[in-house]
Amino acid sequence: MLVLGFPVGPLQANCYVLARGEGEPCVVVDPGQDAAEPLRTQLGQHRLTPAAVLLTHGHFDHVFCAGEICAEHGVPAHIHPADRFMLTDPGAALGPAGRQLFGDGVAFEAPTDVREIAGGDVLELAGLRFEVTHTPGHTGGSVLFGVETEEGGRLLLSGDTLFAGAIGRTDLPGGDHGRMLESLSTEVLPMDDDVVVLPGHGPTTTIGRERAGNPFLQGLPASDALS
Repeated sequence: MLVLGFPVGPLQANCYVLARGEGEPCVVVDPGQDAAEPLRTQLGQHRLTPAAVLLTHGHFDHVFCAGEICAEHGVPAHIHPADRFMLTDPGAALGPAGRQLFGDGVAFEAPTDVREIAGGDVLELAGLRFEVTHTPGHTGGSVLFGVETEEGGRLLLSGDTLFAGAIGRTDLPGGDHGRMLESLSTEVLPMDDDVVVLPGHGPTTTIGRERAGNPFLQGLPASDALS
């Protein structure tokens, strides 16, 4: 299995490309600001053809180039319905100050083919199987994408729900710290330690490493929803 990841844009959000191998169809995850050119480089270098775009949530640093990529390759974008509105209004979840980022002169192309996804969905794309887990907290429509590798491992594309040593902020419009803790408790902590986490920002980690050392997970009960 081929997994490529590279940070893009001023906020250094991670864009990922997953495929069964060189010269195969692929899935693009979170093509954010300034992702188009480095993505084209990676696609050309590895002879990959996008089959779909997956979005872990709707914030602009993760979706900004989704419309451009989808139009270029004639593929759909997949997002949870609670975050779909951000695809046409990238400043909507940033508050008044954040909206200033999208004033005059900022070109933004929304995807025209948008497929809504929900927790429990399984997406068969590019020969890969993605399991969708809804984890509201960072945004109302944040999701995780879990995928099994042919070698027997498991990857988790965690967006801004879980980072190495941290979690996503919950103070922006649509964020909810209580829901974030519940998502971590009921959906993340029960996962196996050897699951490799590919986060929305920062370096790769594992569930076991975060369970042991992430200060935001310390003291959270696993598997039972918080009251």
